[in-house]
Amino acid sequence: HILPNALAPLIVQSTLELGNAIIYISGLSFIGLGAQEPQPEWGLMLSVGRKYLREAWWFATFPGLMIFLIVLAFNLIGDGLRDALDPRLRGTIKIKRSWIWRFLKSKT
Repeated sequence: HILPNALAPLIVQSTLELGNAIIYISGLSFIGLGAQEPQPEWGLMLSVGRKYLREAWWFATFPGLMIFLIVLAFNLIGDGLRDALDPRLRGTIKIKRSWIWRFLKSKT
């Protein structure tokens, strides 16, 4: 009885904490406490790209954008899992079918 009810919050919390871990690792790498120069790390790429921001803005923009997108993706996955696995919300979430679904169904 305990494990099924505890498993869903654990999965949701794990996905949300993955985003935090990426932020922490990138931050430590940005200030020089993470991986060193030959190792590819997003925080290190931001730190190195900061020096060349006026000449080559994409050195720092794309690693920062990737950090943002990955953390956002993990948070959205965690939020979706929370909605899907919450026993109080089970049965209340309705899937909206798009116009494509209705169009394809009418043709068959």
